[in-house]
Amino acid sequence: MPELPKYGPLPDSHCVPDVLTPNLRVVFCGTALGRLSAREKAYYAHPGNFFWRTLHAIGLTPRLLSPSEYTRVRAHGIGLTDLCKRHFGNDAELPGDAFDTTALREKILHYQPRILAFTSKTGAAAFLGKPTAQIPLGPQKEQVGDTAIWVLSSPSGQARIFWRQDIWQALADDVLAKQ
Repeated sequence: MPELPKYGPLPDSHCVPDVLTPNLRVVFCGTALGRLSAREKAYYAHPGNFFWRTLHAIGLTPRLLSPSEYTRVRAHGIGLTDLCKRHFGNDAELPGDAFDTTALREKILHYQPRILAFTSKTGAAAFLGKPTAQIPLGPQKEQVGDTAIWVLSSPSGQARIFWRQDIWQALADDVLAKQ
């Protein structure tokens, strides 16, 4: 199989399905798969990404899961999706029409998780229709039906300068307090 370019349209053969079921505690929504995640066909697959280590460190999973085990999060009341299902790459490399906010809203209304947590301000800004500068980290005023919205610092290694595990821990504390 030929190597994927740095970014672009996501080939059907590299799509990673949503991990969604009704009544999850929290659904993490990324902006789009990165190139390595697209190649590996797994969420948050780059070794420099903090996602899987953080889920374990903040107490949402009892052990460290590997990206290839991504479907196992469902057993812990966790779901996974992306805002851009047809493109891959860094946030700045995605075309404006790649953000399918309508499809995400419909998924959240259908599955009704308790919390929708964006793993980047870029995705949250696209979904909420606001500039990223107007999006604070943490819980938001907006909701989708009865689903609360949180915005987290990006776990991407490329966003390490902005990393804040305390925001992720606050989310976990909220999730675990309402089990």
